[in-house]
Amino acid sequence: MENAAPVMASDFRALIVDDEAPLADVVASYLKRELFEVHLAHDGHSALTLAREVDPDVVILDIGLPGVDGIEVCRQLRIFSDAYVIMLTARDTEVDTIVGLSVGADDYVTKPFIPAKS
Repeated sequence: MENAAPVMASDFRALIVDDEAPLADVVASYLKRELFEVHLAHDGHSALTLAREVDPDVVILDIGLPGVDGIEVCRQLRIFSDAYVIMLTARDTEVDTIVGLSVGADDYVTKPFIPAKS
């Protein structure tokens, strides 16, 4: 009987920032399935602290956060990080999208969303 090859830990780190813990957990489960090392934050201040500690490759960022909002988190994140930032938010106006992208987000996805099935 052959042994299965070991699953190697990924070198990719993700930071999910959302004050809705159940949604953050769903997003985390998808990224973990793709072997990302996943870190969670539920407010802007914690997100910035954690981003400095773990140096994520990708940040999934809600705008409507308690304390420091996602726009300001993105703005400050860009000072010290080149992580790929995806805004994942319920704000769906064109102005919100433009603001999100103008402060440094690389992509903008609105809630609710339907994850792709695999």
